[in-house]
Amino acid sequence: MKEKVAYLHGLTKGLEVNEQSSEGKLLVNIIDVLDDFAEEFESITDAHEDLEEYVTTIDEDLTELEDEVYEDSSCPDDDYVEVECPTCHDQVAFEADVLHDDKDLEITCPSCGTVVYESVYEGDDTRDRYYDDPGL
Repeated sequence: MKEKVAYLHGLTKGLEVNEQSSEGKLLVNIIDVLDDFAEEFESITDAHEDLEEYVTTIDEDLTELEDEVYEDSSCPDDDYVEVECPTCHDQVAFEADVLHDDKDLEITCPSCGTVVYESVYEGDDTRDRYYDDPGL
């Protein structure tokens, strides 16, 4: 666009458009406005290219991060206990290691907040309760 506007500037000079006449002033001012538009368009195009490059970089970084996070979370199923929430029936998974902790523990469903597992530590005795098993 800049080249085309520069061509129009040269054309007005070559045709000796009189800037003193009403038509000449109009043409010169229109070409000046077109020049401003061309500069702004070029600026927007540059900003768009920079933004596109930035988004591509973010996407690549996010892909690497997802790979690391999901790769680390792909542990064997033996490391997790899965229970069904008695209220919303979603599956709730938690690390099996917490079952062996000597402290009180309450695990809630992330969807509805219902307690799905509770462990109460009383000295040498620990009572565990899975709330999805009506027999317990």
